[in-house]
Amino acid sequence: MATKQSEIKLSIELDENQVPEKLQWTAEDGGVVNQESKAILLSVWNNQEKQTMKIDLWTKDMPVDDMKRFFYETLVAMSDTYERATTDTKMADTMRDFCEYFAEKLELKA
Repeated sequence: MATKQSEIKLSIELDENQVPEKLQWTAEDGGVVNQESKAILLSVWNNQEKQTMKIDLWTKDMPVDDMKRFFYETLVAMSDTYERATTDTKMADTMRDFCEYFAEKLELKA
């Protein structure tokens, strides 16, 4: 049986100080081609080292209010993913409680 391979591509344009000016991503299987973004958080599990490797990038023109919302929405999504991956509803709900607290402290409108 043949296996399917899929690619997700990140393109980062840097200024002379190596600061991201433009971020784009492509996931053709998802219908995304050269979609512009202002921030990327990528985590990859290294099974041999038993640790997370990560890339955190944002453009220098990313508004702080957008970054706060980006983090809030990422935390909510991580709570959902954690529950699907572990079936640990109790901890996922605890994480969601923190997300509500986070949004309240940042005065984010839901």
